[in-house]
Amino acid sequence: MDQTKVRDLVDEALLLNESLYLIELTISVNNRIQVIIDGDKGVPLSECIRISRSVDSHFDREEEDFSLEVSTPDIAHPLKVKRQYIKNINRILKVKTSEEELEGTLVSADEDVVVLQWKAREPKPIGKGKVTVQKTATLAHNDIIEAKVKIVF
Repeated sequence: MDQTKVRDLVDEALLLNESLYLIELTISVNNRIQVIIDGDKGVPLSECIRISRSVDSHFDREEEDFSLEVSTPDIAHPLKVKRQYIKNINRILKVKTSEEELEGTLVSADEDVVVLQWKAREPKPIGKGKVTVQKTATLAHNDIIEAKVKIVF
């Protein structure tokens, strides 16, 4: 199965809805095609079906056997595309960098950086006890090893 051809077909299908974007495309050795898409405002099931049919219609199963799965990222799937960060502004993220692990509310995101904020308890500068302070971290996308949305119940 030609990955470039599959990618071109997926990209072509995504052009019909500009709020959708590709997260991941994998083709296993036994021709299991897995397409993971996301959208700025979510992805309706009808869009997954439309993209699946669009890709499927360009291949002949008599010539080459394959399976095709078009889905959205599950809750445990890390953020991979910069547009996903923008979609998740005001949600709590767990972010791993090479130096530290942070957990905070995503307050802004752009093409270059993401900004997290959280509250922390620190010792008072004078006297005993602790005081709550607002912390902020600005992280470049290149420094982020993994970022996941934390689900709060």
